[in-house]
Amino acid sequence: MKIVVIGGGSSYTPELVEGIILRADQINVEKIVFVDIESGKEKLEIIGALAKRMIKKSELSIQVDLTFNRIEAITDADFVLTQFRVGGLDARANDERIPLTYDVIGQETVGPGGFAKALRTIPVILDLCKEIENYASDAWLINFTNPAGMVTEAVHKYTSVKAIGLCNVPINMKEMTANILAVDREAVTMSFAGLNHLVYATNVTVNGVDQMPTLIEGIAEGRNMNMRNIHDAPWEKDFLLALKALPCPYHRYYYMMDEMLVEEKQAALEGGTRAEQVKEIERALFEVYKNPALKEKPKELEERGGALYSEAAISLIASIVSDDDAIHTVNVPNNGAISNLPDDVVVEVTCTVNQSGAKPIRIGPLPPELNGLIQQIKAFEVLTIEAAVTGSKEKALLALTMNPFVPSSKVAKALLEDLLEANKPYLPQFFNKECS
Repeated sequence: MKIVVIGGGSSYTPELVEGIILRADQINVEKIVFVDIESGKEKLEIIGALAKRMIKKSELSIQVDLTFNRIEAITDADFVLTQFRVGGLDARANDERIPLTYDVIGQETVGPGGFAKALRTIPVILDLCKEIENYASDAWLINFTNPAGMVTEAVHKYTSVKAIGLCNVPINMKEMTANILAVDREAVTMSFAGLNHLVYATNVTVNGVDQMPTLIEGIAEGRNMNMRNIHDAPWEKDFLLALKALPCPYHRYYYMMDEMLVEEKQAALEGGTRAEQVKEIERALFEVYKNPALKEKPKELEERGGALYSEAAISLIASIVSDDDAIHTVNVPNNGAISNLPDDVVVEVTCTVNQSGAKPIRIGPLPPELNGLIQQIKAFEVLTIEAAVTGSKEKALLALTMNPFVPSSKVAKALLEDLLEANKPYLPQFFNKECS
């Protein structure tokens, strides 16, 4: 098996390598190719050297190649994993800071920040998919690049590539649920429905017994149900009991918008935005990675986030390879799973996975208390994808105005102009032609 990692110089890559080593008995990997751009040469070489040391220590016979030649890497690949960031952390910092000047939440994957990231990322992923179509037409694309739902939907709507979007939020929610309930994760069964970074756990059982009320009690008492990159604002117990579903950590941006905005503005003034903090974390991480004595994923990587990413990614690949019909929560076309959403939009839902891909487990209609927000964000996503592909400022303006973080069309228009200008080097679709 040949696995290609686009964005191989990412600080997350040692996590991925560890996952491949731990599941070597399930997936027979012969070659891993790490691909990056030339400006990332130093990081790619550091990651490649560490990966080789990790594999040597494991006594596995896996060839590790490093390249800037994407087509050469992709040719005859079995799996292509994407974990790249167009514009790097500087672009992310703009995504976070520019909205704050309008008293609007600035976050990497949701709201105007996620909108800007999608505009930069979708054209690149579509170019990559053309290469996969031409040089590895049977390959599976496993997309971890954010905003994962929109990126995966663009792939399905505009290419013929077999693609599954992946996020580590559901698997982390299951892990934290097991910790709160004091049981093994394997004993927990959870069903998920919604969108990427807007997914709900709709039921939670342990050995067949409903544990949602107990879980909500634990969360209301302050037990951890959050991701490292999100302010840990406490949930209101009465709200969770009324909702009868467990929101993902990113729901805080929608259900606690005022508190999250205040926290973001304060953080930007004092310690820097999350992107600016991550810059420092990564600088230190790569110094650790350089150590020739290091032969395993270092503990310091936990500070970067991305917990359980490798488990989610490699277990997904293992299910496709082994045709085992295991349960995974992934981003795939709806195809009737959530009956009050169109078939062709991508949703994040519980699926069975085998060699044919991921098949959503049918949910039916979502209740109004879940469906209302999901419908609004899906409309925002559909418009954003269309704007990213066509370079339409009209669609872009409508998308931003649709987003609940943005208070008015006037703010949306000014914010759009600022975001487009800040990202001009990455948005030829808006600047290299007459835009509608």
